[in-house]
Amino acid sequence: MKYRVNRTEQVFQGKIFAVRIDQVDKPTGETMRVDVVEHHDAVVLIPVDDEGRIWFVQQYRHPTGKRLLELPAGTLDPGEEPEVGAVRECREEIGMSPGQLTPLGGAFLAPGYSTEYLHFYLAKDLSEAPLTPDHDEDLNIERLTWDEATARIPQGELEDAKSLAGLFLARKLLSDPSKH
Repeated sequence: MKYRVNRTEQVFQGKIFAVRIDQVDKPTGETMRVDVVEHHDAVVLIPVDDEGRIWFVQQYRHPTGKRLLELPAGTLDPGEEPEVGAVRECREEIGMSPGQLTPLGGAFLAPGYSTEYLHFYLAKDLSEAPLTPDHDEDLNIERLTWDEATARIPQGELEDAKSLAGLFLARKLLSDPSKH
């Protein structure tokens, strides 16, 4: 016997996510309740310029009560291919279009309660091509070397999980300056 959803109920529909409650039959015959946040997939970019600097954005994140330093990222539109969304988000968040996108893999953001899947891309050969940012974004751009970025982790200045994962996935390409 497998895990099987025997009942599902949507209890909330918000602007960017929905919440549902699933009743799931376990292989043991027991039933468990699972609260699920339904969220579209998203993209995370590791943009690197010709000087080898990684482009980050700093923005206010209300749930944390502070501004966070993050890699550029964003939610895919329904039906949007990840590569298309990656170019769009790069243009919206840092005003640059990547001439080269390299897929680095993917990961679930929080698989214990969310359906959101993150697609990670190294973005290179950047050229200026700004799009209007989303109305709720107030972004400041920071360009950091690999060493500057990773030095901020133990100092508690880089706390965003998707950014930490993105740096981890790009580490072999970015920690060796000869690969830029």
